[in-house]
Amino acid sequence: MSTTAASPSPSPEAAAIIAAADTLVAAFQATAAERADEVALRTLDGGTEITFREYADRVRGIGAGLAGLGLRRGDTLAMLLLNRPEFHLVDTAAMHLGATPFSIYATSSPEQIAYQLGHAGALILVTERAFLPQVAAARAQLPAGSLPHVVVIDGEAPEATTLAAAEAAPAPGFDFDEAWRAVQPDDVLTLIYTSGTTGPPKGVELTHAGTLAQWRGLAEVLPIRLGGRVISYLPAAHIADRSGIHYAQMLFGAQITSIADPRQIAAALPQVRPTMWGAVPRVAEKLKAAVEAQIAADPDDARRTTVQGAIATGVEVVRHQVAGRPVPADLAARHTLADEHVLAPLRAKLGLDAADWVMFGAAPLPLDVHEFIRGIGIPTAEVYGMSESSMVATTYAPSEWRLGTVGRPIPGVELRLAEDGEVLLRGDTLMRGYRGDPVKTAEAIDAAGWLHTGDVGEVDDDGCVRIVDRKKELIINAAGKNMSPALIEGHLKSASPLIGQAAVIGDGRPYNVALLVLDPDVAAVYAQQHGLEPSVDVVAADPGVQAAVAAAVETANAKLSRVEQIKRYTLLAEEWQPGGDELTPTMKLKRRPIAEKHADAIEALYA
Repeated sequence: MSTTAASPSPSPEAAAIIAAADTLVAAFQATAAERADEVALRTLDGGTEITFREYADRVRGIGAGLAGLGLRRGDTLAMLLLNRPEFHLVDTAAMHLGATPFSIYATSSPEQIAYQLGHAGALILVTERAFLPQVAAARAQLPAGSLPHVVVIDGEAPEATTLAAAEAAPAPGFDFDEAWRAVQPDDVLTLIYTSGTTGPPKGVELTHAGTLAQWRGLAEVLPIRLGGRVISYLPAAHIADRSGIHYAQMLFGAQITSIADPRQIAAALPQVRPTMWGAVPRVAEKLKAAVEAQIAADPDDARRTTVQGAIATGVEVVRHQVAGRPVPADLAARHTLADEHVLAPLRAKLGLDAADWVMFGAAPLPLDVHEFIRGIGIPTAEVYGMSESSMVATTYAPSEWRLGTVGRPIPGVELRLAEDGEVLLRGDTLMRGYRGDPVKTAEAIDAAGWLHTGDVGEVDDDGCVRIVDRKKELIINAAGKNMSPALIEGHLKSASPLIGQAAVIGDGRPYNVALLVLDPDVAAVYAQQHGLEPSVDVVAADPGVQAAVAAAVETANAKLSRVEQIKRYTLLAEEWQPGGDELTPTMKLKRRPIAEKHADAIEALYA
């Protein structure tokens, strides 16, 4: 008895599509022709809907306009855009010229924007009027004439060209079909700039061939539905949205709904009902917390008990399946009823009832959260990979029960552990190198072709991989004990929805301490429920919040060994925002900046 919705087997149709295309532009042309009348791009409110035929026509027109601005094969085009259909139109058009389009995080400072524009050698920057002040400040830092063109997609602006004007001025004699047919598999498809937590970001060069190799491997593991529905809500500067949504659509013809504000994702899911969806573990933690909070707030005792019992039944089934034990007949019968009357309606309410799979990556997913998601019947898979490996290097089919691991290497990828436990990868999916930096490229990929990931891992007897932590982030305390801060932080965050972020410190120290910050959304709800001013400093000082956080630390410590436990902590009266001082745009901790900025608070914990 499975707790997941029915999932198709890996799709031979998807594999055939990948095999037929040697570049992403060839894949796009085939998909657009086959699905001409289907909606390809849309906004959440339905105000914009673009069919594949219209998409292809716009790509042809924009491509000619970009050629009119001087964009040629091998040139670079930058984009500073929120998630919106225009990103796909412009990016795809630039690809058809053989150019290299890449995206800049919307949270970037002028200095960061200037660095990436200069490092990439961007000829054109496509942006929105809202970002023009940052663009102007960044442009002032560049050598004169190094960024000839700024194109604005949403109206007119001084010292900028509108996208409409560019389309209206195509390059004389430009042959669009000749341009895209000249694109080669080993051409650079995009640049992905790393988060830069320990220095200037590196520009990862990904090729058409590497990206296709990655999707070829995934198609042998995951069920990939043709013509499904997906949501673009993560930044296009991140490999997950760019490859998992943008490039995947070119291959498999999914309809993309763009939402500019990722905080809208909970509202978007029931409207879109995606057939595949991906998220970072923090989103899963918040989903679990929201469901539990709604259940707890139900005034009907009988209904509340029924729903909690149904979820507990689902989790119990999952634990049997993970352990490889047969599900007892009475439990299976109870689960059938629970799924029909409670869990299926709950999946529909969440908007995940049509999902063939939900993929989690970028950080470890706490086991209790994963059991909860699986327990309510949502098919899941954890993935491991990095920009340098074209996105995914390991995963498992949703029908498998590999909770606590990130599965096995996908077909076409080799994986082994170095003597110190570092995960090494090899295969056709790897990056071409770091742009303009042969020294760092050689440091990352050795002479035998192995990518040194910087992650420490373990491999079980079934060949499944578990990622321990970043090699450089492991805590080695004063007694020489090695610990994973990410593991400890995961327990802290999953112990209470109030805890939005946790940073554990303990390297070279006698014991571990933690800096904690509240989840802003949960804090706002708490403030409303308790009549408090909706500011994080007021909520953080509330005795009820202080008590809840203290209880959460105790709960987390109960799941940790004595040496891993948090001996002291402080709840900071501030928010840590993606792209800010403490978090990368993809919500990874910037450990060195955190340690420097909060040095006084940390030292006080050891006083």
